[in-house]
Amino acid sequence: MIIPKLHYISQGNSPKEHLENIQKACTSGAELVQLHCENISEKKYLKLAKDVLKITTYFQTRLIISSHYKIAKDIKADGVHLEKTDACPILVRKHLYTWQSIGGTANTLTDCEKLLDKEINYINLGPFRDTSIKDNLDPVLGLNGYRAITDVLKTPIPIIGFGGITTEDVSYLLEIGISGIAVSEVITQDFDSIKIFNQLLNASSTQEQRHTFE
Repeated sequence: MIIPKLHYISQGNSPKEHLENIQKACTSGAELVQLHCENISEKKYLKLAKDVLKITTYFQTRLIISSHYKIAKDIKADGVHLEKTDACPILVRKHLYTWQSIGGTANTLTDCEKLLDKEINYINLGPFRDTSIKDNLDPVLGLNGYRAITDVLKTPIPIIGFGGITTEDVSYLLEIGISGIAVSEVITQDFDSIKIFNQLLNASSTQEQRHTFE
């Protein structure tokens, strides 16, 4: 199961804005979109997810649904991303199709090790720095925090960094063993940055990263 190196986490003040931003991201070359729309009813989320799927299918972009694994199965999205407070990945796996991927959020080495025991396909590790996207964020890791974890955590599972990452950070993150990145705000502010992120991520493919993604 190949996990793209750049994940766009959708942003917007309404379902309509999420939809518009996802359309722009796909048009700009996003390979994977994570639908992350909070504080709406399950019914509205399902409608939004179906609308997003039409866009991602047209552009052949992967679609990951945040938290709502039943909706991910219902619309046959490519997978689901689970936050720490969501259902256990082992339970979720039983509900999904075998080809659907599961990602999980981690902040510590212990978090990562627990997720590896639960049949996940990739780990979102962070935050890299402070960000306004999410409330109640875990402690910021920075490069040193990532390095402390990647030095010990030897796994073929892709580790995706997130949290305020900019294009200037990419080469440093790849050097210490981060496989890819999940970006929200920087991309939403400038969808052309997707091309720059993709170039940087693909230009820095070390042997180890190629092994991870093939």
